[in-house]
Amino acid sequence: MENKDRVKWFEEARFGMFIHWGDYSVLGRGEWVMFQENIPVSEYEKLADKFKPPKSFSPLEWVKLAKEAGMNYMVLTTRHHDGFCLFDSNVTDFTSVKRAAGRDFIREYVDACRKEGMRIGFYYSLIDWRMPVAYEGPEKNSSEWKRYVAEVVHRQVEELMTNYGKIDILWYDGCFYINNRKTVITTAEHWESEKLNAMVRKLQPEIIINNRSVLPEDFDTPEQHFTPSPPGRMWESCMTMNKHWGYFATDDLYKSTKELVHILTACASGGGNLLLNVGPKPDGTIPKEAVVRLKKIGKWLKINGESIYGTKRLSLNTGTLGCATERENCYYIFVHWWPGRTGVLPYIKEEISSAYILSTGKKVNLKREGDRLIFTNLPEDPPDELTTVIVLKKKEQNCGA
Repeated sequence: MENKDRVKWFEEARFGMFIHWGDYSVLGRGEWVMFQENIPVSEYEKLADKFKPPKSFSPLEWVKLAKEAGMNYMVLTTRHHDGFCLFDSNVTDFTSVKRAAGRDFIREYVDACRKEGMRIGFYYSLIDWRMPVAYEGPEKNSSEWKRYVAEVVHRQVEELMTNYGKIDILWYDGCFYINNRKTVITTAEHWESEKLNAMVRKLQPEIIINNRSVLPEDFDTPEQHFTPSPPGRMWESCMTMNKHWGYFATDDLYKSTKELVHILTACASGGGNLLLNVGPKPDGTIPKEAVVRLKKIGKWLKINGESIYGTKRLSLNTGTLGCATERENCYYIFVHWWPGRTGVLPYIKEEISSAYILSTGKKVNLKREGDRLIFTNLPEDPPDELTTVIVLKKKEQNCGA
């Protein structure tokens, strides 16, 4: 398969769901709790005996919510930095299958995605905090590090790529070790990443791989910010709704739905995707604050989705309005800051034949003053609470997706 065909769906998807869930959810203090609270391995591993979601829970609930939110793919943590696996692994007993839950949640997640036609992503952390080499590093204990990489990392990735059918995204993380309580970034050679990813691509020829095995691979992953990669390079911003990735019971600092839509439009404007995170509770339910926001975003996308999905990056100077995307025949202006009855695009030399508000179809009158394009009959208040989209037609042709 040609590279462009292999990645086309990802370039057009624009919006996905990230899920951080594991035994750390039991404590409700985030996914880094083992490291941040210096919990001994023997104590921490007991969480696997408490991580037991009710039989009534199904990942199908996540997938249906993602679809309602207008998301086109999902990425679930198969294992985080604590080494606890949500899949059946022959490498370790520290899994949801062999401990209290007695369930292969990755299998259930994959089945649910396939049932709903959702693209499937696996997150896998390279590091495991339970292992002494996670603190010794590859130089101090070279032989043990190499054994861990070969017998744990490569074998588990092979299991994930072999046992669950076609997988669309492999999302690596944890390309570091700990030295004096600080993270030290490793190299691709430390993980034998070329060999690892060659194996992955042999098993999954159509898969898309991120850049966190310390090789560029298919796409970049700015975290908690949305900095576009150079034109021609795919990228995806991963962001939390509140301040943590994993469930944190007292973290109520959620971004507003309006801010989340602004972030989504900014990512699309830069030609990138937004991978928006949820941290389910130990029972698998997603906090209601996240659910409410996702459903509102989904309602906005049902009306305004053509301005997001499959559009091109656009560095059009939108002045004080917001940002923009493009199709062959149209510009989509995301008006983050409603100007009142008159709005201005300060630098646009191209001839625009007509304009209208995407959600209402109401025609927008245009006046040209040199490079300035002025909207003269806007409503006093924005038609859309979250973000109003104004469509500019470059030619007398339809603009839709």
